[in-house]
Amino acid sequence: MKSGNKKFTIDEICALVEMNKRTVRYYIQKGLVDRPEGIGKGAFYSHSHLEQLLAIRKWKAAGLSLERIQDILAGEKQGETGDRPLPPPLPRKQGTVEVWSHMHVCDGIELHIEPKRAGLKPEQVRTLFKEVMNLAQKIREEDP
Repeated sequence: MKSGNKKFTIDEICALVEMNKRTVRYYIQKGLVDRPEGIGKGAFYSHSHLEQLLAIRKWKAAGLSLERIQDILAGEKQGETGDRPLPPPLPRKQGTVEVWSHMHVCDGIELHIEPKRAGLKPEQVRTLFKEVMNLAQKIREEDP
């Protein structure tokens, strides 16, 4: 039997994607994941369900909303996205709450960054801050 033909129970698929049953069922209800094959206790999930759930988990970790993920999945079903990289988040709406990092470089120089919107991991943000500090110091030391 090919691994692509494997059938999973709800418990197995939840363990594989590290989600609870309630979350998986919610994603099915919202139309983010296809309904399982079969009904009741005989229902099972396929490799395509596994791929859908892993994609959702990846996009959620990247900071995308379920609404945005639904738009992406709708585009994939229409053949629009293919193997392109993760799309940027939609523009902010009024009332959106975001957490920004603020770094004081020196008097008159500050850096503001929202890591999720910038697509940066915490270690990348630290590297950016360090490089900005180094560059600012280098520029201040130069005599015009």
